[in-house]
Amino acid sequence: MFGVGFGEGAVLVVLAIIIFGPDQLPRVAAQAGRALRQLRTMANSAKQDLQEGLGPEFADFDLADLNPRRFVTKHLLDDLDDLDVREPARDDSVLPYGERPPYDPEAT
Repeated sequence: MFGVGFGEGAVLVVLAIIIFGPDQLPRVAAQAGRALRQLRTMANSAKQDLQEGLGPEFADFDLADLNPRRFVTKHLLDDLDDLDVREPARDDSVLPYGERPPYDPEAT
């Protein structure tokens, strides 16, 4: 979570106890939780306002689609799944001398 390992998390907890003290640490943690919840609510509200402002023609618009990697995957690579791409049949047999290979209309 957040790229913090066990050792780093333990160091952060010890620093929090030293900085805020064991008696104020629950109050500070509760304030941090409330601030994080309020920030998440504000972000969701802004996202909803943006979707409402765009109108019904953008009802299926997702902000995550603006991520370049997801954009390329959605608009370019998904089309490859629709193609009928088959592996050519492997026939390792060798034609005898003078015999012509079979006619393939797709190869011409």
